[in-house]
Amino acid sequence: MHPIPVLTVQTAPFDDQRPGTNGLRRKTAVFEGKKNYLQNYIQSVLSSIDLRDRQGCTMVVGCDGRYFSRAATEVIVQMAAANGIGRLVIGHNGLLSTPAVSCIIRKIKAIGGIILTASHNPGGPGGDFGIKFNVANGGPSPDTVMERIYQVSRTLEEYAICPDLHIDLSRLGRQEFDLENKFKPFRVEIVDSVDVYLQLLRNIFDFNAIKSLLTGPDQLKIHIDAMNGVMGPYVRRILCDELGAPANSAVNCVPLEDFGGRPPEPNLTYATSLVDAMKGGDFGFGAAFDADGDRYMILGENGFFVNPSDSVAIMAANLSTIPYFRQLGIKGFARSMATSTALDRVAKAMKLSLYETPTGWRYFGNLMDSGRCSLCGEESFGTGSDHIREKDGLWSVLVWLSIMAARKQGVEQINREHWAKFGRNYFCRFDYEGLDPRAAFYLMKDLESVIADKAFTSQKFAVGDHIYSVERADNFEYIDPVDGTVARNQGLRIVFTDASRLVFRMSGSGAGTVELLLKMFCAFLLLQVVLGPLIAIALKISNVHERTGRRGPNTKIPSKYHFPVLICHFFNPFSVAFLFSLNDD
Repeated sequence: MHPIPVLTVQTAPFDDQRPGTNGLRRKTAVFEGKKNYLQNYIQSVLSSIDLRDRQGCTMVVGCDGRYFSRAATEVIVQMAAANGIGRLVIGHNGLLSTPAVSCIIRKIKAIGGIILTASHNPGGPGGDFGIKFNVANGGPSPDTVMERIYQVSRTLEEYAICPDLHIDLSRLGRQEFDLENKFKPFRVEIVDSVDVYLQLLRNIFDFNAIKSLLTGPDQLKIHIDAMNGVMGPYVRRILCDELGAPANSAVNCVPLEDFGGRPPEPNLTYATSLVDAMKGGDFGFGAAFDADGDRYMILGENGFFVNPSDSVAIMAANLSTIPYFRQLGIKGFARSMATSTALDRVAKAMKLSLYETPTGWRYFGNLMDSGRCSLCGEESFGTGSDHIREKDGLWSVLVWLSIMAARKQGVEQINREHWAKFGRNYFCRFDYEGLDPRAAFYLMKDLESVIADKAFTSQKFAVGDHIYSVERADNFEYIDPVDGTVARNQGLRIVFTDASRLVFRMSGSGAGTVELLLKMFCAFLLLQVVLGPLIAIALKISNVHERTGRRGPNTKIPSKYHFPVLICHFFNPFSVAFLFSLNDD
């Protein structure tokens, strides 16, 4: 056979390929329909790696199964070969969850990995597509790497590719190819999507204790919704085959290119079939995952909803139930600035450090690599630990099952006892989607001018019988305690004297996206009553309805649920999101 030719193709740069918080996300039609759009970005990623490090190195490739993933994977293989990558490790049929990619990168000491996912965004031809590049520690690209990728993309004039190289994603094992002008053959290894990740989990958890919980005489009945994303094979293999849950415990486990026509987002708005099943009282534990498996939602019996900010705090307070943490100890905790302060209270009680970071998992990586942090979480249903460098949905579910097995309690009882001991945190978020990008930009710019005025810190807002006095207001700035790098403009914060908080921020997952979070302390009241005053203040300060022509957010949790937390979480371009939270001493 003749060696496969390596071609250099002329191209022109695009001006919109700056990666955001979770890589580059665009409408699928942009990647599929714009000539060289995909190739340009992949070349920018590959060229961001120093040539000396790139030659002969190993990379991992995986996807969440969404539409266009197979075609994009083939392009990545062809371009990796042409750019001197020596070996690619790819999941069976291209599928790998984001936690599994992080796990494999670390296990085989790869230089990094490319993940084709747009997380919880819709799939299909009319949906969204995304490309993430994770670095050698298994975590998302830090700001310096993302800036390097963007700078390459701005001046790119050509890309390298082997268009005649074709692989079989369905065949497990090694495939080798001889290329022109290459001294070593290019190798592709198709691996089982679950194996390496499952072995890691076996070394973290007491599988026997979880299996006894799911199969014993007092068997906990669970209901798990994989939402037709990548998690189907993981749920069936680990929860059903390995841990003994009945096969019918898991639903929507076949990965589909359009995720069955619904956004693969594990919240009360989109995981309604799980909510309805749990409300019937037949199951004691329920969970749903997003498309790539790094986010999760927990429900207890009768549909009791676990606030993601509470979830990470409850995990932190019960880490001693996990063998991994008993053996290695607990070093500290971290949360995103947008997350409520429930975790702070646990850290204080355990006399451990608590780090407050900008939104984006990459900020946790330095803390974990330096041994400062064992557990971290964010308000958008993401939690993880230093076992990998990504948030991890199934790991989070296994933590909850471990806690339930050790304490012999249900989800609601665990929550209520936690609140009784540490105090209760309330939190919610509203999203405004599809806004004009200029309107979103100037809303944030003008709001920053308002809160930057020295007179603002003496403002008082009367809502009903309560007066909210501003204590301080700023644009959140993060100085990394490990390397001293500074991340500025990470969100506008308004903090009141009673510890209530409003947070407005531009999302990094979609151009023009704005998020608003509200947090405060209060007594045990219905969410609508508790958060009403903060909502009123947020709307008054931002004038979002007047400035956008909207009458309200795009999505609300139906009032019939009466959950203690409301989360409406999106990352579509040109959106505004409002988040609110409260705490009760």
